[in-house]
Amino acid sequence: MAELSTLARPYARAAFEYAGTENALNEWLTELQLISAVVSDAAVQDLLADPSLTTEKQADAFVALMGDELGESRKRFLHVLAENRRLGLVPNILTQFAQLKAQREQSVDVEMVSPFEVPDAVRDRIAQALGKRLDREVVVSTSIDSSLLGGVLIRAGDLVIDGSVRGRLNKLAEALTN
Repeated sequence: MAELSTLARPYARAAFEYAGTENALNEWLTELQLISAVVSDAAVQDLLADPSLTTEKQADAFVALMGDELGESRKRFLHVLAENRRLGLVPNILTQFAQLKAQREQSVDVEMVSPFEVPDAVRDRIAQALGKRLDREVVVSTSIDSSLLGGVLIRAGDLVIDGSVRGRLNKLAEALTN
């Protein structure tokens, strides 16, 4: 079976292009996040796996479940996904949609992991330096991992900067064994 991201790609691109023509990228992203959260629920997974429901009934049930939270174009999108038995791909579609949006806006989401709370001034300096290096607007999210001991671990897409004490110790151990 094809990889899920491969199956999701044409739907993500179509949704992104349509959202761009509507000037509604943020609305689509917000509603795809909501749909993705609902699709990930175990009860909804059971509904999607129910062989007694036609794809039309699945789509109708899903749209009814979402209520008035969705715009008309998102409801039609859900019907297309249901017809093609692709409702379960919504989390993958969301990921790719968000990446396309970030590319268009020339921004990048950066995850910064540290063993302690990082002061805002330090986070802003790191974001500014990464913005210059990547030539993009940087959106930083932080998390705490006490197993790092010290330093920070930064992930920006495929780029990983490991300035943690644990990372440095691992590099030292690797150098000593070679």
